[in-house]
Amino acid sequence: MNPLVMSRNLVSLILPVLLAACSAQDAPPAEPPLAGAAIGGPFELVDSSGKTVRWSDFDGKYRIMYFGYAYCPDVCPLDVQRMMQGYSSFKQDNPELAAKVQPIFVTIDPARDTPEVVGEFTSAFSDDLIGLTGTPEQIDKAVKAFAAYYAKGETSEGGGYLMDHSRATYLMGPKGEPIALLRVDEGPAAVAADLEKWVS
Repeated sequence: MNPLVMSRNLVSLILPVLLAACSAQDAPPAEPPLAGAAIGGPFELVDSSGKTVRWSDFDGKYRIMYFGYAYCPDVCPLDVQRMMQGYSSFKQDNPELAAKVQPIFVTIDPARDTPEVVGEFTSAFSDDLIGLTGTPEQIDKAVKAFAAYYAKGETSEGGGYLMDHSRATYLMGPKGEPIALLRVDEGPAAVAADLEKWVS
């Protein structure tokens, strides 16, 4: 084959690859899925020691937010386990970035989830996880700020009951802005991947 033709053919094969590589490097970062959403806002709750904790206390840190309850028989423990396993994996690979992230568990069952109960629940998963509770009014305000949902189920003869609630796991930015929903339902690896994508 004519060397000139071969050269042109080679260029025609390589050029698209080079252009694609350049465009990938020059492409702006993806817009966070929840950018601009009306999610998040000020709240005042208490931690496991009974200390008052405000949303503004976490300014400057990314926040992972999950709403659940300690007496949950299945869903909450599974979600929180995956969430914290994903965070732990992210922390192992990116310790400096992980130091900028605060995982937070907020109960939607303040009648039973006292500071002590919330503390026992969160410590079963990780010392990095903060558990928060409060009065019914404080909890309701926090839940509504995050466009989450909860409702008390029917009380059994023994006095027990279940709580119906949404399962979203929010990643919020250093200014309290919504970034994305972590893919807890896909497992710890997906959570770690999401953190690696959005935490900088």
